[in-house]
Amino acid sequence: MELIILNDGLYQLIPVSKTVMEHIHLSVPVNCMELCEILRLKLSGYVNSLNLHIMNDGSGSFVGCMCR
Repeated sequence: MELIILNDGLYQLIPVSKTVMEHIHLSVPVNCMELCEILRLKLSGYVNSLNLHIMNDGSGSFVGCMCR
């Protein structure tokens, strides 16, 4: 699974690693899209005036996930 991040007009694929999953404890099995939603909530904040999910670390805007 990879996160799709838009930064300065370029899309980047960021692999989901152990450090990204840190502090996330899943008690039931989830599919890729459910995990994507969990990561979006953890890693980004929504800016209503821009209609974008901006990454908390300032690395760009959260677009979605690529499931493989």
